[in-house]
Amino acid sequence: MSVDLKTVKRVATLARIKVDDDEAKIMEEKLNAILGFVEQLNEVDVDGVEPMTSVVDIAMKKREDAVNDGNKANDITANSPASEDNFFMVPKVVE
Repeated sequence: MSVDLKTVKRVATLARIKVDDDEAKIMEEKLNAILGFVEQLNEVDVDGVEPMTSVVDIAMKKREDAVNDGNKANDITANSPASEDNFFMVPKVVE
């Protein structure tokens, strides 16, 4: 796959990047080089290779998914003008 000057200008327009003809020509060369490298990567035989998230074989650290209040209720309400039982107290606005 290769990119022509028209495609470069269209991508620049979509990305809202102003490029003149000289810059577009340079971008065309760079994008074609990148796409050439990607095509090289597609030629690599990866049959039987499992996808990995790290180059080191480690197990992900996971915490138990439990609901809790974070044990921070006192710290959170400490600076409020009025609180009761770890709830913010506000003046009544509807009568």
